[in-house]
Amino acid sequence: MSVKAKYQGVLNLGEQLGIKNGDVSEEGGVLKIKGEANTPYEKNLLWDKIKELGGESASDIKANITVTDSSVYHRHTVKGGESLSKIAKHYYGDAMKYKEIFAANTSILKNPDVIHPDQELVIPNL
Repeated sequence: MSVKAKYQGVLNLGEQLGIKNGDVSEEGGVLKIKGEANTPYEKNLLWDKIKELGGESASDIKANITVTDSSVYHRHTVKGGESLSKIAKHYYGDAMKYKEIFAANTSILKNPDVIHPDQELVIPNL
């Protein structure tokens, strides 16, 4: 199996996330990838996928992933059935962090219990 085939899941995820300025090359059995993620959350998703496929300290891949907007952790578009606590659980692993998301979005939210599909929420860096 080629190293590119081994990490195809990382490349596919990069496409799904719309990674900009992407470049992939293979030299001496080492896959070199670079690109620009929109947010730190997307960068973390890529690193998690790299670790999933290659292990914690893979020697057959080198990645240089930068971030376009590090002022926020992510920007989330609300889907039907979501709540701030569900969104907080997804991004932070802690539903009680909904307060931080609410505080970062008071310009569009008046009540933490009322959000609507298609609203774009800032997920703040913690």
